[in-house]
Amino acid sequence: MLTRLLPKLGLISSSEDCSSGSTNKRLLSLGFCIALAIAYESAVQAETSRSDLPLPLSKFEGKIGKTYKESEPDWQEPVEAPEGAPNIVVILLDDVGFGQTSTFGGLIPTPHLDKLASEGLRYNRFHTTAICGPSRAALLTGRNHHDTGNGFLMEWATGFPNYSTMIQRDTATIGEILKDNGYATWWYGKNHNTPDWETTVAGPFDRWPTGMGFDYFYGFNAGETHQFYPVLFENTVPVEPETSPAEGYHFMTDMTDRAIARMKFSKSVAPNKPFFMYFAPGAMHAPHHVTAEWRDKFKGKFDMGWEKYREIVFKQQQEMGIIPPGTKLTPRPEWVPAWDTLNEDQKTVYTALFENFAGYFAFTDHEVGRLLDAVKELPDADNTLVIYIVGDNGASSEGGPDGTLNEIKGLNGINTSIEEIIENLDKLGGPESEPHYPVGWAWAGNTPFQWVKQVASHLGGSRNPMVVSWPAKIKHDDNPRDAFLHLVDVVPTILEAAHIPMPQTVNGIEQKPLAGKSFLASFTDPGFKGRNEQYFEILSNRSIYQDGWKANAQHTLPWRQDLAPGNWDQDNWELYRLEEDFSEANDLADSMPDKLAAMKARFDEVAEQYHVYPLDDRGSARLAVAKPPVPGADPDSSTYTYSDGAVRIAEPAAPPMKNRSWTLTADLDTQGEKTNGVIMGFGGVAAGIVLYVEDGIPVFDYNYFEHHTVLKGNKPLPAGKATVEVDFDFQGDKPGGPADLTLKVDGEQIAEGKMEATVGGRFGIDTFGIGEDTGQPVTTGYKPPFKFTGEIEKVSVDIK
Repeated sequence: MLTRLLPKLGLISSSEDCSSGSTNKRLLSLGFCIALAIAYESAVQAETSRSDLPLPLSKFEGKIGKTYKESEPDWQEPVEAPEGAPNIVVILLDDVGFGQTSTFGGLIPTPHLDKLASEGLRYNRFHTTAICGPSRAALLTGRNHHDTGNGFLMEWATGFPNYSTMIQRDTATIGEILKDNGYATWWYGKNHNTPDWETTVAGPFDRWPTGMGFDYFYGFNAGETHQFYPVLFENTVPVEPETSPAEGYHFMTDMTDRAIARMKFSKSVAPNKPFFMYFAPGAMHAPHHVTAEWRDKFKGKFDMGWEKYREIVFKQQQEMGIIPPGTKLTPRPEWVPAWDTLNEDQKTVYTALFENFAGYFAFTDHEVGRLLDAVKELPDADNTLVIYIVGDNGASSEGGPDGTLNEIKGLNGINTSIEEIIENLDKLGGPESEPHYPVGWAWAGNTPFQWVKQVASHLGGSRNPMVVSWPAKIKHDDNPRDAFLHLVDVVPTILEAAHIPMPQTVNGIEQKPLAGKSFLASFTDPGFKGRNEQYFEILSNRSIYQDGWKANAQHTLPWRQDLAPGNWDQDNWELYRLEEDFSEANDLADSMPDKLAAMKARFDEVAEQYHVYPLDDRGSARLAVAKPPVPGADPDSSTYTYSDGAVRIAEPAAPPMKNRSWTLTADLDTQGEKTNGVIMGFGGVAAGIVLYVEDGIPVFDYNYFEHHTVLKGNKPLPAGKATVEVDFDFQGDKPGGPADLTLKVDGEQIAEGKMEATVGGRFGIDTFGIGEDTGQPVTTGYKPPFKFTGEIEKVSVDIK
């Protein structure tokens, strides 16, 4: 080191060293050399402190002469991860209750999660934000969700910085930090953190996974996707599955295959380069898609009903040590009917829907197990840290009181009747369904807690299981770790495990401080206590935890997205001592009003600090709030014109074709009766609209939550130039009102129809496109993508 140091400082020539006589004439002692070496080493460390990202290439230490003959080469090296930095796999499931997996006492067998837990540690006081996108923002950035702009979901975004869903550059993700520190970074599955008006070909792409620090992305940009017809992107390019549902395609298998393949490939060519894999399936979020083979494994397994389910699970949690002695099972609330009061039709539907969910979960555990098995085959498997977070919130009640085969309908504020579900129960779990179980099973799934997903005020919404494995560092312990932890604690834990500091700047932008703290010490210290304060807020359901105390205010009902009560000052606040009351069963508010008042005041202080305000309790009403246009689009234009191949345009970025009148005009060049294919498709199985041609005959289909209004011509289009028009005359005075429909060819009316109700919120989880129906089909009248065989000169949508 001294030989390299002293020439740089100009104290010796490149041919001298500290032991040479000429050097000793200029240096008083070897001690001076050592002091200089230490100073230089400190300077090098400062240069490579990793506090400002990205890091530059290593310094050129060769020599530049007039020609290569007088020059000395020296390869500059890119940044490498710190010595011994582990591979890191973060697995995040969706919509899982604390009492659903066998690993935490539930009645759905998850043998692969069980196995991971038997090799590592279980955590029973880990917390999420109580809903998808905000939880993911907190996980990826280490900041509270409001500080990342993700106070709620991107589909419900509003024009406030904390609810815009636009992750800012001062909250860099763990992907960005690790990539700039020498890691390979990959993201598979769900991305619910890109504003959907930014998910078109126009970008910008800086809030896509590949713009937030991930080398590779394969997945979908939404809260959910159809597992048989997913809306997929590879990096920023839309792609279609290579096989169909009839040929056995399922997205869960697809993403697992790809994750395993890339992991193996990377370790083959760069075995010393650690990787960070964010593996985020759409499971267990609705729609619960699974084959009958998996669903049938659970026939009759839940006939006992939800109260008995909770009793069985509660007992198992006690026996397994998942919950501490003295924990109480919280009682059935009034919004869950007693199982023995249900009629036979209700029991048939409710158990079938939950059997379907259990089959989907067992299948998901199988697929994640394949990934974990592949990890064990790595050359450095022992130095692989797996953080498996079992749900981004509690079990979901968004299926409504009776459950549904069309959960998008429920999210639009419309419930499905038992009779309608029974009529279509043969579709359960298949491509034509979008199923979700009823409220009662969500309550049961969160045993022993109160409430469900979205209700951030209570543990049923925000407490999720977590399992951590790291063979090189973690020794298995049967007893769960009970430190109070939150998603924001994951990033600092990963950074400490990798010996990487949180950067002060990323790409020249000063970073917001991390909100979380590392729980790495808990890997070896069973007594690790965790954080002493954390706030929670979703849809005005809010809570504050501080030093073992927790104050809660439940405000909205998750299965009533159309309900916005306001009256925040009338909320009933509750008070719990969590150190003695694991399940929030004993409300102390009446007996300790002063403590409750102090906790409420503290919530207000923290809410100001982390930019929680303004509170907004609107549910489905926010779906109809106008979103920003596609960046670069003309915001004043009422005409939208597209050419063939304009596909995968997210709903807010598409023409606003709900709750207003419009005319769609398609200028075509056809081969008459030989012409087939989709001209315009928008939406999918749950709801949507499509204009297509079958054997030359134009067809317009409006799918109103599986009730189809179809306008069809009686003869083929003329060969050559032709114009097809659809007039949508909206008659309502509020969202979802009636409309008159007219279909024309070359200006001549050929069909008409009336609709008593139209979709007022969102068509769902698919997109707008021209020339084909990508993703899931709007109708079963064709096999997607059903590309148009003629020529589409242009398609215009004029909004009136």
